Amino acid sequence: MCTQIDAIILNGGVAVAQPEYLRIADDLRRRISSGEFRSGDQIPTLPALCEHYRVSETTIRNALGLLRNEGLIETRARAGTRVRPRPPIHRMAADRYRTTPSAKSTPYTRDQGIAWSEYRLDKRFEKVQAGAELAALFECEIGERLLARHFVFYDNDQPTQMSTSYVRWADVAGTPVADPINEPWPGGTRAQMASLGITVSRITESFTSGMPDEAEAATLRIGAGVPVLRYTRRHIADTGRVVEVGHPIVRRGDTTIVDFVIDLAEDGSA
Repeated sequence: MCTQIDAIILNGGVAVAQPEYLRIADDLRRRISSGEFRSGDQIPTLPALCEHYRVSETTIRNALGLLRNEGLIETRARAGTRVRPRPPIHRMAADRYRTTPSAKSTPYTRDQGIAWSEYRLDKRFEKVQAGAELAALFECEIGERLLARHFVFYDNDQPTQMSTSYVRWADVAGTPVADPINEPWPGGTRAQMASLGITVSRITESFTSGMPDEAEAATLRIGAGVPVLRYTRRHIADTGRVVEVGHPIVRRGDTTIVDFVIDLAEDGSA
């Protein structure tokens, strides 16, 4: 039987021993990505993997645990370990907010490429006060009253996005926008603001990435090793006033592509 640490990798030109479970995880990952193990296929049993790789059951469990955290496999009682279906890649176009709001779409449904009937939204509303971070984003006073709207977005019963969207309580109090029964709102936030007589003329977004926290991993049904994309969005009225802040908006990072188009002047000047 091989030793538990017998593979050698180079790190800055220095040979470093690699734990055996990492080598096995790399090989299983390769077999999944190559299509040898396809979506829904059952991974060989623990005894079979132990025999194939000539290692202990503990080493195999560690390798499978790594792939499980990455969201590549899942284990269910009496069903064994299978390759997890991989969600399709979705592209978020930089100009997606320019589309005129319609009664049967939102920026989310357009990003996902789904029909209104395939869209579901979990929601929870609460009144809060702006702390220092939100006050900076809204360019308002600390303590201003806001309405926090907590959302989980579903594409055909698969959660793909979560967010908390804040609007100024002074703008929405006593209006249909403040009632969660009206969500999802056809046309999205721009249409909501238009119903209040507010014209949105600018939207800003700032992106970061990282590993999911426990709540994000559970809500999006991803492994702890699957990165997430977090971004902050602001809707700004034609008066220059910030009227909505989405902070944060969270999507799984391995299936989201953000497209940017930068048009340059014909003469090459900035």
